[in-house]
This record gives sequence, structure tokens and C-alpha cells, in this order.
Amino acid sequence: MKSQLKVVLLLLAALLLTACNKKVKEEAVTGISEPGAFTAADLDSNSCLMQRVIYFDYDQDLLRPEYQAVVACHTKYLRDRPSARMSLEGNADERGTREYNLGLGERRSNAVASAFAGSGADASRVNAVSYGEERPLCLDSDESCWSKNRRVEIVYSVK
Repeated sequence: MKSQLKVVLLLLAALLLTACNKKVKEEAVTGISEPGAFTAADLDSNSCLMQRVIYFDYDQDLLRPEYQAVVACHTKYLRDRPSARMSLEGNADERGTREYNLGLGERRSNAVASAFAGSGADASRVNAVSYGEERPLCLDSDESCWSKNRRVEIVYSVK
């Protein structure tokens, strides 16, 4: 319950900042130097769209403020590409039981999905899933490795 409250408070803070910052140019939010819609090619060439991993602190599902720009950028891409679909793949490090880590990965992917919905993304085009500890990027048992495994990956598909 506390983590859900944190997510709601974070989303409210982001909305307040957005409301106060309406005059900010599109470039500052999305990293795009010229106005217009994103294309599929932008996924591999636009710096803000190339950022497709959101990392989390140990045993946390709270989206850190530094990822708000990433969420805004990907939300714009979804708006510009009506056929695009997104999967948010939640992951955890190896510590904890398999069941706990599946739940933690789910809470993380849901937190990111909530941030997308809060920034205007069509929730029906965003799918949150959890892999728990089953898809590690790093196999060592130390903090530098565990921190790489505590993540949500943004994966696109087109219908």
C-alpha cells in the first residue's frame, strides 16, 4: 500500500510540474530538435527513444524522477505511432524468493505503466509483465551486478 501511495504522489508531482512548465519547448521534453512526429526509425536513432531501460533501487518499485523525461519521450512516440504497442518487462535481482521477485517485477512494470498512463499514453497499448529474477543481465552476486538486474525494459512491437 505504501508503494502505491508513493507512485500516486510521484505521478501527482509530475503532473504539477508539467502544468507549471507548459511553455517548455517540445525539444526539452523529448530531445527532438525539430517539431513533428516520431517515425519507427527514430527508435534506433533518437537519443531519448534509445533509452529503453528504467532502473530501480533495491526492493523498490518507485519510479525515480530522472526517468520522467524517458516516459515523456516514449509517450510521444506512442501518440505519433498509432500502430505501436509497448511491453514493459519487469525484472528483479536474485535476492528474495522466486515468487517475491515475480511480484516485485510486476509492481515495477505496473509503476512504469502508471507513469505512462499519467503522461497521456493509451493504456490499452501498454502491456506490463514480470520476469522476476528469470532474465538477469548480469550473473555475478554483487551490488554492481544486482543493480543492472533491477529494471523494467521497454520493448516495442507493431500490430
